Amino acid sequence: MNPFHKNSSTEQPAPPSSVKQPGAEPYENAHAHLLDELRWLNRLLLAHLLRLREANFYDQARDFRGWFTADEEIDALFAEGVFEKDDNRSAANQQSIAELGRQAQRLRMTIDARVRAGTAQQVFLPLVHLANCFRLDVFEQHSLLICLAPQLDARYEKIYAYLQNDLTKKSASIDLILGLLCTEMAARLACLRYFHPGAPLRHFGLVEKGDADHGSSAAQHSLRASLRIVHHALGNAVIDERLAGEARFLAPLSWEKVVINSALQRQLQSLFSANGRHSATRRILYLHGRRGHGKQTIARALCSENHLPLLAADIRPWLAQPDTFQEKLRLFLREGLLQPCAVFLAHLEKLEQAAEEMPWLREKFFQEIAELGWTLLLASEVPLPASWTALPEIVPVAIPAPDSAEQQALWRLHLNGFVDPGDLQPLEELTTRFDLNGGQIAGAVQLATQAGRLANPARTPITLRDLFRSSRIQSQPRLSALARKIEPKYTWQDLVLPEDQMQQLREIADQVKYRHVVLHDWGFAGKLSLGRGINALFAGPSGTGKTMAAEVIANELGLDLYKIDLSAVVSKYIGETEKNLNRVFTEAEHSNAILFFDEADALLGRRSEVKDAHDRYANIEIAYLLQKMEEYEGLVILATNLKKNMDDAFVRRLQFVVDLPFPDEKYRLRIWSAIFPSSMPLSAEIDFKLLAKKLKITGGNIKNIGLKAAYLAAAEGGEVRMQHVVRATKREFQKMGKLYVEADFYREGKVLD
Repeated sequence: MNPFHKNSSTEQPAPPSSVKQPGAEPYENAHAHLLDELRWLNRLLLAHLLRLREANFYDQARDFRGWFTADEEIDALFAEGVFEKDDNRSAANQQSIAELGRQAQRLRMTIDARVRAGTAQQVFLPLVHLANCFRLDVFEQHSLLICLAPQLDARYEKIYAYLQNDLTKKSASIDLILGLLCTEMAARLACLRYFHPGAPLRHFGLVEKGDADHGSSAAQHSLRASLRIVHHALGNAVIDERLAGEARFLAPLSWEKVVINSALQRQLQSLFSANGRHSATRRILYLHGRRGHGKQTIARALCSENHLPLLAADIRPWLAQPDTFQEKLRLFLREGLLQPCAVFLAHLEKLEQAAEEMPWLREKFFQEIAELGWTLLLASEVPLPASWTALPEIVPVAIPAPDSAEQQALWRLHLNGFVDPGDLQPLEELTTRFDLNGGQIAGAVQLATQAGRLANPARTPITLRDLFRSSRIQSQPRLSALARKIEPKYTWQDLVLPEDQMQQLREIADQVKYRHVVLHDWGFAGKLSLGRGINALFAGPSGTGKTMAAEVIANELGLDLYKIDLSAVVSKYIGETEKNLNRVFTEAEHSNAILFFDEADALLGRRSEVKDAHDRYANIEIAYLLQKMEEYEGLVILATNLKKNMDDAFVRRLQFVVDLPFPDEKYRLRIWSAIFPSSMPLSAEIDFKLLAKKLKITGGNIKNIGLKAAYLAAAEGGEVRMQHVVRATKREFQKMGKLYVEADFYREGKVLD
């Protein structure tokens, strides 16, 4: 681009008789339009130069011309073939101020006519687009061009410095802009308002302060076009460098790649199609749903359908730096106008959290949205806050979790190409065991693919086992502060219980397995507003296998088991227990984890008469836990050593109550027989029948004795003998505080230890 170049095909305006008026040919591109605008500016600059020379403005400085640009150098710049005459004389000598004015007027008419023609044919001209976006009037458009010129061609820096009589002043001052565009003092005073910080040019960052200000006069302040506006004027669709790494364009996506309820899809399409920058029905879509429900995916499909690019950003980094929050938000929203494109802003739930301490953040957000919001999609994990009444055009749309059928469709969509179509039938098992959303399913497939390639570079097809493993990883809740994850090791063969209790435990597992059949396929979900989850109470003395039973069920179902630390949940401070319980269930929601509350009677004792505030809040805590258990759609297991201490009303509302009895001699024998691994060297002298008969202890105690005996034998370097078991029993009894009776270990008159 060179508005000074002699050989430009459009360097000379047509004679007055042939100047093209409305109906002229439109500009073919942004550069052609910009070149004509700069040629028009050249005439203003030269006319201003001649006016200054007529006033003998420079005569007093002739002896100091080494400190500024020479007259001849400036004349040479203007004589480079952009005017009607060129006979090797200086341009200043060829032209009169009046003639330059006429040339500028004719060229202005030509430019405007070609711009109108381009608008009619939808030719994108960046400078015109800027004026429309920010509602710039003619004076503001011309001021922006003056500030833009030195950013495009360094020769304008020399001209501006010469006209301002200061070599260091290479950007246009307000005084120079007024001198070029205003002929009367009254007009100069009236136009000063355009340079106020609240006026569009500065408010929207189209121009910024240029060289260091000279003098205290406001008119001496210099301005230049911001770098982003320079790129825009040149037709470069780049993102503002101040948003580097914080905003990115998302790839288009067709609806064929989206799994969504058809009614919801039609609703979204109808709402989105009503958007428009100047439309009275402009709507801001507020998509809310848990992470992974597909809010960003839906936004991509909506924009692709309407042939709009989509620029996305996360609001959280901006909130972390409140001092620059408004600037970053304004730059981001401005990109939506400059590109133009739709913008997608994620994690709006964090704005409300930050606004609790800094309410002005919410106010600034509303202000920027009102000024710069065009096609805007907001995403949040929580419903629309009641405090957002300042944006009446906002429309909340809930994005629900996918149901069983949609989950299977998502599995098929993401597994396409990784699994043979005939191997997709077992996907029903995945949707039965894991209630995953679209994001989690995509992550599970990616993890399974990576793990499969790592294990076998030959890239064998993904197996159902790989998908189960990756699904468990995806569904893990973030409960590390309040819970401990237990890796299930036990199976049904390890569990020794009466047949009725074993049957109850299997029924619990089966209810989880076939929940989707009953609730979704058979329609029972429509009959239940709450209580879709499964609640069970395991009651029995310590060591009877309550934790083991929970592990067996988790192992059978392939689900994670989290043991809730009640010491971290229950608080002496009023209201804190409820907050902790809410955190537990919120983090576990849709995680498919089994929540195991051990020693739950510490929290769920009998409700008492309200004698003081402590009693009242203790009862509230019980009621709150009941509410959260009813809302939770997974499996919750409560364990207690003292069922009689549990509130009767609470127990009645549980679906399963499994009493794990103290084992009698028959079951103790089975436990003793199974406690030692098959690979352990075990002496034939060990009498399991005697141990089961004499030692009336629980399975937990038996496990401890067996482990202790193994260590004793390992220390002596031999096999596990009866004497090791007896010594281990003595230590277990001492730990339990029970009397150790030596006579229990006599047989046929012989002391076994």
